[in-house]
Amino acid sequence: MDAAAPPPTSPPPRVAKLIRFIISISIGLIVRFLVPKPSKVTLQAWQLFSIFLSTIAGLVLSPLPVGAWAFLGLTTSVVTKTLAFSAAFGAFTYEVIWLIVISFFFARGFVKTGLGDRIATYFVKWLGKSTLGLSYGLTISEALIAPAMPSTTARAGGVFLPIINSLSLSAGSKPGDPSAKKLGSYLIQSQFQSAGNSGALFLTAAAQNLLCLRLAEELGVKIASPWVAWLKAASLPAIVGLLATPLVLYKLYPPEIKDTPDAPAMAAEKLEQMGPVTRNEWVMVGTMLLAVSLWVFGEKIGISSVVAAMLGLSVLLLLGVLDWDDCLSEKSAWDTLIWFAVLVGMAGQLTNLGFVSWMSDGVAKSLKSLSLSRPAAFVILQIAYFFIHYLFASQTGHVGALYSAFLAMNLASGVPGVLAALALAYNTNLFGALTHYSSGQAAVYYGAGYMDLLDVFKMGFIMALVNILIWAGVGAFWWKILGLY
Repeated sequence: MDAAAPPPTSPPPRVAKLIRFIISISIGLIVRFLVPKPSKVTLQAWQLFSIFLSTIAGLVLSPLPVGAWAFLGLTTSVVTKTLAFSAAFGAFTYEVIWLIVISFFFARGFVKTGLGDRIATYFVKWLGKSTLGLSYGLTISEALIAPAMPSTTARAGGVFLPIINSLSLSAGSKPGDPSAKKLGSYLIQSQFQSAGNSGALFLTAAAQNLLCLRLAEELGVKIASPWVAWLKAASLPAIVGLLATPLVLYKLYPPEIKDTPDAPAMAAEKLEQMGPVTRNEWVMVGTMLLAVSLWVFGEKIGISSVVAAMLGLSVLLLLGVLDWDDCLSEKSAWDTLIWFAVLVGMAGQLTNLGFVSWMSDGVAKSLKSLSLSRPAAFVILQIAYFFIHYLFASQTGHVGALYSAFLAMNLASGVPGVLAALALAYNTNLFGALTHYSSGQAAVYYGAGYMDLLDVFKMGFIMALVNILIWAGVGAFWWKILGLY
């Protein structure tokens, strides 16, 4: 009798990375040398577009860490004389890039001081007698700390996952086990799906929000008093989404345990162990109130958002809440600085070279040839932008790759600029829960082991439809009242 054939094995990591490298490079080379250059596009713009495509492909396929790959793209643009050094590195001076970097340091302050953990634990104490109440407590607490803790991933990994894990284990709900369905699966799924609305509610609740408005400005869409305008437009649909998500999932993805009478007592015990609010927590509270106040009112006194963030970070450093080693060890901040600046810089140069306007005009003409009305074009572009995220492993990467192009298409189709810019930006938050790889928080929550992969995709798609219905219905009504269209 013949021996059974050995099971197929996946390619060794080096081979897999080599294949991804070849694919990423090939995409740009094919576009540059095999695809005919459109007559209305300059050679410089076409060459930069090919480098941009290879850069995006590498960010999706990851033959190297994202920062390293982005740097290779930047180097290629300079070596090939596609961009001058000053143009290639110009985005490193953008205010929004540094605002995003500083936001990572704020998030570290919340985690280091334990303030985020304390706030969430209070809500568990107040609302945690039932599983549904527990979910609402966690959801509301994230929404409250979101504007001052501008990283959905940091909120997930530094605050909410540890609390949910502790509550689940105490109820006998273990990751990677059938008992996960008792409590942990529902709490994780609910928090995961709610995070999109928390991120969409405030301009400073997620790094990609700031990037969206920066890219919108490059296309001539400037929003006055952006922090207030963002909140005003997002408030009603985001709040409805936050209130609906735990309840919808409670019906569609129900926990086996409906009541959690021990949770408030556990929270009270934890708060007692934490002791009174520390000096550093009070400093963190005061600093965040200062930063948020300046984000709201700073323009009236000549203080920009990034200067407000710089002042806040300076306070945290001067008073010892953070030290410089904390900032240096926040690798994700410095990594983001590199690849964000590269993507934003390339996207900006493509806009300056006329490539984005050429492409958007072409798409707009195609839409008009189908006799689509302006509202129909708006809906089609928004839905396409949303579901194309299945191809991306990063919200910010998606923004850097496609936001400018989709906004330009909206503008060319006659959609009001502010409406198009904000709608695309809100969608950037909402599609963060489509898959287990669609965002940083997705990796955190899926990695906890409480959700099956099939459930992640299934509930991700269902809740995407729920959010689209809420934002399309409630949002359209609300935006009409606000005069956005």
